[in-house]
Amino acid sequence: MIQISELTRKFGPFTAVNKVSFEVKPGEVLGFLGPNGAGKSTTMKMITGFLAPTAGHVKVMGQNVAKHPMNAQKQMGYLPEGAPSYGDMSVLKFLRFIGKIRGFSGDELDQRIHKVVDQVALSEVLNQRIETLSKGFKRRVGIAQAIIHDPQVLILDEPTDGLDPNQKHQVRELIRNLAKDKIVIISTHILEEVSAVCTRALIISAGNIVFDGTPVELAAKSKYHNAVSVKFSHPYEVKQKLESLVNVYRIDCEDESGLITVFPETGKSVLKQVNELIHIQDWEVEELHVEKGRLDDVFRQVTVGEVA
Repeated sequence: MIQISELTRKFGPFTAVNKVSFEVKPGEVLGFLGPNGAGKSTTMKMITGFLAPTAGHVKVMGQNVAKHPMNAQKQMGYLPEGAPSYGDMSVLKFLRFIGKIRGFSGDELDQRIHKVVDQVALSEVLNQRIETLSKGFKRRVGIAQAIIHDPQVLILDEPTDGLDPNQKHQVRELIRNLAKDKIVIISTHILEEVSAVCTRALIISAGNIVFDGTPVELAAKSKYHNAVSVKFSHPYEVKQKLESLVNVYRIDCEDESGLITVFPETGKSVLKQVNELIHIQDWEVEELHVEKGRLDDVFRQVTVGEVA
């Protein structure tokens, strides 16, 4: 378990992180979100022991990070922003170097290298110098070094940054598999990452936690939650008829896409009413779906107080 209590970090008069407290349990994949300058990276550095807090404390698997940093760091794998490495080393030499630092040698080291190379799909670049790799492959090397010692806790900063869609899918599958018996914290700007791989989302803004819950609960805070979006085959006169339906709060029309979104009153549903009206009017429909909620909408709402 990770236990974070009243964690605070000040830089002179500026408070980057303000009395942040939360816990993360094994099996959880926590998406750690926030706008630039919110305090995400500062918090991650304090959790991993690379930055001392001004106040508060962090415990990782029972180890106080400030008092026993080496013991705590043995439990963690960390992929920092930018995935720093030694560019003149080949991938294989780099992983061997990291493995030795972690205390492995001989057959056990070879087995661990083989396992992470297979997990992160690095076999085709194993003998290539890291400085010659694409951004995506460099990211995968960073993930490989973070998991080579099979840590109980994974701290990943933008793990899919620079990856193509297939590589993103592969890394997300890897994270899901690793999370079965580990704690995983992902710091990300990519909101789709939350719904794709996270079991919990935590949003920080101006150094304070402004949301902590499941991705479903986060999506439910969106003004689009339970809204019905529909695209008609022909330019029917639909707005006034849709607005007259029971429980309809508002209608939005997107001119470019032709998509019309019907917003329900809070806690209500309008799918049945919209469907019935479409059938009565005999309107031809190209697309119709119920919105789960748009994470970018909620993100703006909770971080800058944007009102719908």
